[in-house]
Amino acid sequence: MGYSIPVLESLIDEFRKMPSVGSKSAERLAFYVLGLSDGEVNSLVRAIQNVHEKVHQCAVCKNLTEAEVCPICESAQRDRSLICVVENPRDVLAFERTREYNGLYHVLHGAISPMNGVGPDDLTIKDLLKRLSSDEVKEVIMATNPTVEGEATAMYLSRLLKPMGVKVTRLAYGVPVGADLEYADEITLSRALEGRSAL
Repeated sequence: MGYSIPVLESLIDEFRKMPSVGSKSAERLAFYVLGLSDGEVNSLVRAIQNVHEKVHQCAVCKNLTEAEVCPICESAQRDRSLICVVENPRDVLAFERTREYNGLYHVLHGAISPMNGVGPDDLTIKDLLKRLSSDEVKEVIMATNPTVEGEATAMYLSRLLKPMGVKVTRLAYGVPVGADLEYADEITLSRALEGRSAL
């Protein structure tokens, strides 16, 4: 006969449903919550409720925001001739951390994946096409992940956008800084060769 506490097991199960959280991590999180004071628990619950109730998609780029339009789309300092297409809001955060990109974004909220039942209509592609109806946008940068699904999505979009007279580019991929060539796979090395630049 095993020892268990049903309410604790229920909390562990909820944490286990989260992405990248295995059984041991779920247990650690549950025991962490057990160790919180009443005030800390209330703050955690309030934060979860607030994000669930207040965060939604930007009316323009489909990134996450509390307002109708996100601060990036509202900013007059952004280059409106550039749109960087990404798969999810975490990708926007990654680009913003670099402080190198000053254009706008469009978040697809996924990638085309027939195996998982995700088609073009399940993504925010129609919203992207609406944004390109004005002559303001000159270049669309495909920044989908370098996976089979990401590549398929980038190819699909580039074929869709080319007749619109918009320049479509793809992020260069290659060997990461600090990595050894012997550990790079064939696709990474071929992309590194394709994306090489002058010194």
